[in-house]
Amino acid sequence: MRLARYRLRSDAPDASSVGLVIGGNGSWTVHPFADGSDLISLLALEFEAREELADAAAAGEGYAAADVVLLPPVYPVAMRDFLTFEAHVDGMEKGHGNPGAPDEWYDAPVFLFMAPHAVCGAFDEIAYPPDTERLDFELEIAAIVCKDARNVTPEEAKGVIGGYCVMNDWSARDVQGKEMKLKLGPSKGKDFATTIGPWVVTADELESHRDADGFLDLGMSVSVNDEVVGSDRSANMGWSFEQLVSHASRASWVKAGEVLASGTCASGSLAESWGRTGRLTPPPLQVGDVVSMTIEHLGTISNRIVASNEVVPQTVPARRRVPEGV
Repeated sequence: MRLARYRLRSDAPDASSVGLVIGGNGSWTVHPFADGSDLISLLALEFEAREELADAAAAGEGYAAADVVLLPPVYPVAMRDFLTFEAHVDGMEKGHGNPGAPDEWYDAPVFLFMAPHAVCGAFDEIAYPPDTERLDFELEIAAIVCKDARNVTPEEAKGVIGGYCVMNDWSARDVQGKEMKLKLGPSKGKDFATTIGPWVVTADELESHRDADGFLDLGMSVSVNDEVVGSDRSANMGWSFEQLVSHASRASWVKAGEVLASGTCASGSLAESWGRTGRLTPPPLQVGDVVSMTIEHLGTISNRIVASNEVVPQTVPARRRVPEGV
């Protein structure tokens, strides 16, 4: 089952509805659930109850793809981005002059907290952020949490994952690099946009797409201006999503409405190529570029980068309280 948050093109910009997506290959339609329906609550329902509501929605009027704007399927209460693809870590570490993934990477799945208010829809335009000359993308899978969890085992965590979607964690690599020299961040290097969508595919739909170890096994690819620049399979993750939820919940709450992301897959970013070759090839993203990401059985997101019309304040440097050279 595919669940979308959307508005009609004729609606006010702040309108939002939840619907069932039927069809594919550009000919899909969205069939609204009852007014006031909440996507996270739908994901949390038992299978039979959700199917009954979906049947009722499917029997009603549907809107053609051309008539709707797909919104971010969820507006997360929090977002955690993990680092689960070993080959991606290897490439990024080589870019920093290191031999490969550090020993600590293998100990536990680390994550950073993201900016939940920066989520964008599957086909929204993305404004080029300030202060960067090295704009990049990151191809990831995101899991949507539909029930609160604390100290859950991986087996128990399976019941709190409502579904999955495609995610692009846009990144300003030069800004990010400066921030991380201070052993913090990234912060401004990643807080301007994160695309999630195009909809949420319920977890039950993907049970037949797991490998022998129980990992989701979905093909992933990214293209820039219709040229494929990276691909991988989700089965190459070092931890399953259930293990990620379990780890995040250790002595802490993982709440319904959170988004937990896999981290970048192998060849799923330009920076990984830069790290492996020592050259800015392929080049950083520019205004006018279109970045498209497809994950098998989840769908496609595609965003064009546009010039920003925002006026941003200048960054103020610190006043020195310790004399230079002391």
